[in-house]
Amino acid sequence: MVEKASDIFSPVPPLIRFDSVYKRFGPQVVLDGVSIAFTAGQTTVVLGPSGTGKSVLLKHIVGLLQPDAGHVYYRNARIDHLRDREMEPIRKKIGFLFQLSALFDSMTVGDNVAFPLREDSHMSKSEIRDRVAERLAMVGMENSEKKMPGELSGGQRKRVALARAIARDPELVLYDEPTTGLDPIRSDVINELILKLHEELKVSAIVVTHDMTSAFKVGDRLVMLMGGGIIADGSPDYLRAHQDPRVQRFIAGRADEEDLRALHRI
Repeated sequence: MVEKASDIFSPVPPLIRFDSVYKRFGPQVVLDGVSIAFTAGQTTVVLGPSGTGKSVLLKHIVGLLQPDAGHVYYRNARIDHLRDREMEPIRKKIGFLFQLSALFDSMTVGDNVAFPLREDSHMSKSEIRDRVAERLAMVGMENSEKKMPGELSGGQRKRVALARAIARDPELVLYDEPTTGLDPIRSDVINELILKLHEELKVSAIVVTHDMTSAFKVGDRLVMLMGGGIIADGSPDYLRAHQDPRVQRFIAGRADEEDLRALHRI
């Protein structure tokens, strides 16, 4: 019997729901009728080979992409048809850590973190300054407000980008390959921060990653995308014991037989 996320987690209303979502780019079908619900209070890790739609999934949540068919819901309100201005109240509830950090190189660290806050006119300059300092301290980057992104290491840039992602007290944080480009030690710092923010801020999270060490450390629930659909969905222990050879090859980082034959073909 296939274990479903609904079998292992409490039945509470979903924070995000995809209902038979299709998305293609030219001839490539990326999401082939994907239906999935993300529960509030959990950290869900989305796994799968490159090009299987993991980041595409995140972009549908914040309205950067719209489905070719199907619907996306935020707390049971349909959002896939909303215009940019109509999406703004939703986006304010979501923090997004981009794969390459996406800091503004011409701005100081402090201004980068303050950027989303300055869009909220109800906050005074002193309130913004205090929030920036608080969020930077939370990610271990206190007293770095005056530095420029070019002065930071890759791991420090990720932490500043994460401080910006949580600046507006989001209820959901989306992490797009948060450990890419980092050595194992710096990667584990990011993993610890994900766990810390989940505990201290009570934020829900969706983490897209290829990093199995990270996935097993931070994930309450692991979902594997492949071939346009979901081939595994459950707890970390469930995925470790999964019988599908595609799942086991991905976990082990092992090439499949077809790839090996192509490499050794004379």
